[in-house]
Amino acid sequence: MQSPKVTGRIYAKAFELLEQHPEGLRFSELRAAIEASDRSFHPKTVNGCVWKLPQKFPDRVYKPSRGLFRLVKYKPSGADVP
Repeated sequence: MQSPKVTGRIYAKAFELLEQHPEGLRFSELRAAIEASDRSFHPKTVNGCVWKLPQKFPDRVYKPSRGLFRLVKYKPSGADVP
C-alpha cells in the first residue's frame, strides 16, 4: 500500500503500526508513532487521517472503546462491536 500521496503513506504507516499491536493503540499513541516515523508529515494531516480511520476503512479498523483503534482481524469472535 505504498502511495506517493502523503495521506496514503500515513494510512500505510497506521496499518503497519496496528498490525504490530493486536491489542490496539490509543489515538494519541498511534498519532505520535506516525508523526515520529516521518517528520515531514504535518501534525494536523496525521491527526485527521487517524481520526477518520474507522470511517474510511470500516472493513479494516474499528474502535472497541473510545479512543482505541484496532484492526478488524483481531476482533474477538462473537464481539458485538459496531
